Order: sequence, then structure tokens, then C-alpha cells
Amino acid sequence: MKFLDLAKVTIRSGSGGNGCVSFRREKFIEYGGPNGGDGGAGGDVIAEAVDGLNTLIDFRYQQHFFAQNGRAGQGSQKTGADGDDIILRLPVGTEILDEDEETVIADLTEVGQRVVLARGGNGGWGNLHFKSATNQSPRRANPGQPGVERMIWLRLKLIADAGLLGLPNAGKSTFLAATSNARPKIADYPFTTLAPNLGVVGVDNVEFVVADIPGLIEGASEGRGLGDMFLGHVERCAVLLHLVDGTSGDPMADYRTIIGELDAYGGGLADKPRITVLNKIDALDDEERAFLADELAAESGGEVMLMSGVTGEGVTEVLRALRARIDADRLRHKEIPEEEDKTWQP
Repeated sequence: MKFLDLAKVTIRSGSGGNGCVSFRREKFIEYGGPNGGDGGAGGDVIAEAVDGLNTLIDFRYQQHFFAQNGRAGQGSQKTGADGDDIILRLPVGTEILDEDEETVIADLTEVGQRVVLARGGNGGWGNLHFKSATNQSPRRANPGQPGVERMIWLRLKLIADAGLLGLPNAGKSTFLAATSNARPKIADYPFTTLAPNLGVVGVDNVEFVVADIPGLIEGASEGRGLGDMFLGHVERCAVLLHLVDGTSGDPMADYRTIIGELDAYGGGLADKPRITVLNKIDALDDEERAFLADELAAESGGEVMLMSGVTGEGVTEVLRALRARIDADRLRHKEIPEEEDKTWQP
């Protein structure tokens, strides 16, 4: 399993160290008094978003993360050492949910973002803290606070600017492979992609990220096929690219199937900006193209673009339409290298 976007882990912060009951006992020191030190604080459990990760596969093989306990205090007013924190390094775009899988504890959307999931217990006071004029030799100390143990869910939602939607074999992987350096599996027989793929697409010296989501089928919201478990990856997209296979028996029914699954999933996906594209037009003649485009436009209530991911026809226009729907602050401009001085020198 190379791609994992949901994991359940158990975390526990460190317990605080106990305080110490101790008295100074030295020769020629008649009234040494209490000198018990405090216990050290327990370590925290911290989640941090790091660069370079795009899956939760590390949490498939390790599900328990325990921070270190604080050390107990000692005599001579020695404070115990604090426990070491433990850091969960997560991909950018990870949602941290409570055990009920509904309450969102944190949403890590930027590199370097950190959140404390379980705070370590405080160390107990030694008997030095309880010394007073009326109690000059206290024989009590506080125990350290226990750590916090909880169960959490980690759910990854890939950070992408545009998301691809469509039935299996609508040409999503072909489009991603034709426009980026991503290399999803493509073949001349029907099958469906099993895991999302990301690709960096460039047009007019601007780059943005496109996510290829495994194809939906009718009834996916009820658990048929792969279900709709991967639709969460397009929740963060600025625009959706809906590919409709022009060579299927009924492209209008295919379109209605995807829209129905988006409505059933909820989360505002059906209301996101959407570009409808009639794909695989290389296998259609001019009359079929015009007829299907008009029917699809009437069904969708908007403009329909024509494209062929295999021959590249209409691909640039589709990319420009995607770029126009993405906010300017999400786009990354390519750096055009300056021309080097080609004057020959010995």
C-alpha cells in the first residue's frame, strides 16, 4: 500500500516527575532544613506539517506515540529533568480528528505549522516549597501530574489547485500524464486508478497542481466500488475539471452520475467552480462533436469545452480555463532563465 490517507493512532503525553522529600544533613550544620527538589515536566505530543510527504504510510506500521515522562526531583534542591517531546511529522493538508471522527482538532495546511495534541503533566513540588515559619521541616511532596492519553484520527486531504472528476476511463490519467511529469498507469483496456495522483501543470509560464482522483461510479456514496473516500482530496481545490467520455454509450448519463455523487457527498463540492470537458474527441467526427457538445451544454447549463488528451487537441485551452479560475496567490510563476553570454573565451 503506497498511498494511505487515513490512519488511527494512540498518543500519550509524559507524566510529571514526583517531588522529593529531603533534608540537608551535614556535619556542623545544625538546622539544615528541607531541600527536596521539584519533579520535571512530562513531554508533549506535537504534530508538525513538514515538506516532502504526501501519504500517511508511516502511521500504518506504528500507531502508538508516547512522550517521555519527567524525572523525579532529588535532594540538594535538584529539579528533575523534563521529558522529551515527541513530534508527529505529517504531510501538509492533514486533518487531525478526535476519536469520534467528526471533531476537527487541527488542520495543518502550511509547512511548519505545529499544534500540541497532548500536553505533558507538571512536575510535583518538593518539600522545599512547603517550608514556612510554622512548618520548618515539612515531610510532604506533591506527585507529578499524569499524562494525557487519547486516540486520534489522521486524515490527509491533498493540497491541489485543480481536481479531476469523471467516471473510470474518462481520460483523467491520460490528461495528467499529457500535461505534467506525473506518470499514472495508462493502458488500452478499461480499469480504474486506485490512488490519487498529483501533477504540476504549466501553461503560459504559470504552474499549478492538479489532482487525479480515482473514478466514481453510480452508488459510490453508498459504498459501491472504491466509494467516495477520495473525494476529500478535492475539497481544497479551487476548481474542478469534469471530464466526460465522448465515446461512451451515454455521455449525458455519465455526467448526471458524477453530479449526483457530488451532491450526495456534500461538503460544498457541487457548488465549486466546475469546467465541463467533452474528452476523447479524436474518436468523433465533426457532426458527433457538435451534437454531443450541444447536448452536454444543455445538460450542464454552461459552456462545454472539447479536448483530446491523446492528441493534445484543446488541452492548452482547457489549461488556460483552469488557470483563469484559480486565485492568483495560488499560482506559481516559472522562473525564465536569463540567456547566457555565448561569447567564446579560451
